[in-house]
Amino acid sequence: MTTTTPTSPRQVPGTQRELGTWDTGRAGPTLLVLAGIHGNEPAGVLAVQRVLATLQQHDVELRGRIVALAGNLPALLQERRYLTRDLNRGWMPKDMASLAARDPVADSPEDGQQRDLLRRFEHTVATSRGPVVFVDLHTSSADGPPFLCLADTIDNRDLAMATGVPIILGIEETIDGASLEWFTGRGIVAIAAEGGRHQHPDTVGNHEALLWLLLGHLRMAPDQVVQADARRAHLRRATAGVPPIVEIVHRHAITPADKFVMMPGFVNFQRIAKGTLLANDRNGAIHADQDCHMLLPLYQALGDDGYFLARPVRRFWLEVARWLRRARLFRIVHWLPGVRRDPEDPLTILVNPVVARWFVTEIFHLLGYRRQRQRNGRLAFTRRWSLPANAQLVPLRAPRDTTRSAAD
Repeated sequence: MTTTTPTSPRQVPGTQRELGTWDTGRAGPTLLVLAGIHGNEPAGVLAVQRVLATLQQHDVELRGRIVALAGNLPALLQERRYLTRDLNRGWMPKDMASLAARDPVADSPEDGQQRDLLRRFEHTVATSRGPVVFVDLHTSSADGPPFLCLADTIDNRDLAMATGVPIILGIEETIDGASLEWFTGRGIVAIAAEGGRHQHPDTVGNHEALLWLLLGHLRMAPDQVVQADARRAHLRRATAGVPPIVEIVHRHAITPADKFVMMPGFVNFQRIAKGTLLANDRNGAIHADQDCHMLLPLYQALGDDGYFLARPVRRFWLEVARWLRRARLFRIVHWLPGVRRDPEDPLTILVNPVVARWFVTEIFHLLGYRRQRQRNGRLAFTRRWSLPANAQLVPLRAPRDTTRSAAD
């Protein structure tokens, strides 16, 4: 049996990367949990510590292993979202290549954290004895129920729906470089979980219930330890009245120069009528331009997302998407008028919006494509479940050892 003793459930780490590992030597999935990639979000750290402590207390013979890592250690110590940059916005292939090319001596605090996390990610994947599942635990500055964010692949969706927690689609099209990108780009099932408000007394319990349900769904832990019925009941109470699936339709990006101030009192999934005053910035009042649901309104000092707006998605359309993807209709989509493959990347489709004008984004979503930025007047869509042609596991140079003296 190989184990790492979990830290105290009341301790938020300042210097400890590995929160704990439970591995009894049986082959099976690896559940890799990341908590505290934002330093003002310690609830995920506490939740995974509780799960590890229970596994240890009952000496559970886990099938597979759970590996739990803390994210931004110096930011957790200072209880700040980040120190110099958002550690959850630098995981695209181009970011990885830039980090690899840079001398570690010039690292910002987050650069050093990312190098170490990446080495841990790669080691965990390389030593797995079965499929790897990644879950990134977060909290928000607004009140509201727990929910899950994910790239819209069939495997990600199936895992998320098994928990019964509301699902947010499309967030990976509005923000770039979240940690999910690294895993999804390698065909690894990955979800991000928002447990509730940062300091709300129920938030740790929400994350804990979710982790147990994942262990149960993956058949890693026995039913008597998982207690799935109780966990589901807890999360049903926490998410009562919330639409089960919504899709992001707008992200309000901000910078410090905008002097953005969110109007008080908004909560996650709150219904918003067209014309509602949402916020103010240096240009004046900001109103909702459609009926929608509010998500992640910003009530903290740091962050570049003022808020998101979302609309419900019928489960019927998810089943249509499943059928279309299994039929592999993406193989002939470039035959449509105004649609062609990107000559530089066979996994990317370029669409002329003048020719293909009706429901373009909706159709490509159904086929499993992710919308990217425009390229020379064309809309670019990339298949979500495939590794981009230019994405590689980039080896990073190790930081210099600054603890050795010249005499050594």
